[in-house]
Amino acid sequence: MEPRIIHLPKFLDDRGNLSFIEENNHIPFSIERTYWIYDVPGGERRGGHAYGNLQEFIVALSGSFDVVLHDGDKEIRFHLNRSYYGLYIPKMMWRELENFSTNSLAMILADQNYDENDYIRNFEKFTRIKNG
Repeated sequence: MEPRIIHLPKFLDDRGNLSFIEENNHIPFSIERTYWIYDVPGGERRGGHAYGNLQEFIVALSGSFDVVLHDGDKEIRFHLNRSYYGLYIPKMMWRELENFSTNSLAMILADQNYDENDYIRNFEKFTRIKNG
């Protein structure tokens, strides 16, 4: 699978809008873990790794940020700034989150529990694995 923006249901209401995510419906996996990134100081980056097996779905619940992905050959940049869509990231994609706006909140849904052994933290090692 390729990384892609997935639009979520959006119900407009004068009292406030509502969106939601259902596993195996809006996103192509079952949710095993949810975490969020917030209070990122100006100019800082998060991520800087790939996963051997884990898939993710990232939503900007508040504010905005960029997700920079690398598939071993090319780089792709996504700007997330709405809570009614998110970015699906398949396994074996290098990812970095950057350019966080003030008060941004990134929510990440993952298809596996935390496993330090699934991380690939060296970009050169990642490209060697990815390119055979």
